[in-house]
Amino acid sequence: MKGKPINDLENPKNGMVVDFGDIKTIVKSEIVDVWDHAVLINGLSPHKELGEDLEKRGQKVIYCTFQPTCENMLYAIAAKIKSKLPAEVSLAYLKLHETENSYGEWFAEDN
Repeated sequence: MKGKPINDLENPKNGMVVDFGDIKTIVKSEIVDVWDHAVLINGLSPHKELGEDLEKRGQKVIYCTFQPTCENMLYAIAAKIKSKLPAEVSLAYLKLHETENSYGEWFAEDN
């Protein structure tokens, strides 16, 4: 996160740009609770039929308007987080791991 730390001795979050608990709440409600244990499928691709079949079998399927690669998912995650941040705080960086050694990074300065 990027911003100026709160400078108010009466504020319990004095000295913080943003409380990590607040960030955790945003990530949980906007990403984890929505995407966890789901199959993400590009709803514009021929794989939509596969998704429909998986749904009939009880699988949680999310139809994206993009190919659900790590890189594209980072853009979607960034948009979700940025929309929930206070006006005085901006998102600076994200890192999404596919595996222990395979990951993508998103930098605000590049976007």
